[in-house]
Amino acid sequence: ADLFQLVRYGVVGLLSNMAGYLVYLLVTWLGVDPKITVTLFYPLGATIAYYGHARYSFAYQGGHLSGFARYVITHVCGYLLNVGSLYLFVDIIGYPHQLVQFVNIFAVAVFLFLAFKYFAFPNQRG
Repeated sequence: ADLFQLVRYGVVGLLSNMAGYLVYLLVTWLGVDPKITVTLFYPLGATIAYYGHARYSFAYQGGHLSGFARYVITHVCGYLLNVGSLYLFVDIIGYPHQLVQFVNIFAVAVFLFLAFKYFAFPNQRG
């Protein structure tokens, strides 16, 4: 069951993150700072992905108000991880933001999967 759950999470995440990364590249190419771009688009992408993760990835059967509240807390942590990584690796160390954000997609995804499974959508079926 965990493998299928991981696959479902990956499908939802891949679709939403591919679209989000392309928007990120476009907006930063237009001259917007990478951290501002993430700040603007991260909440939008997370909100859109909520129903895919709650219903499809984790088959969550609990109340949506409490599930969404835990989902938001989880994503605030994911956002801080993302922006903190951009600050450290781009602003301090000097790596290209495109590469750092690409790696962040996967690093934050691992964090989010575990946080969704054990915190945001606990005791789920599937």
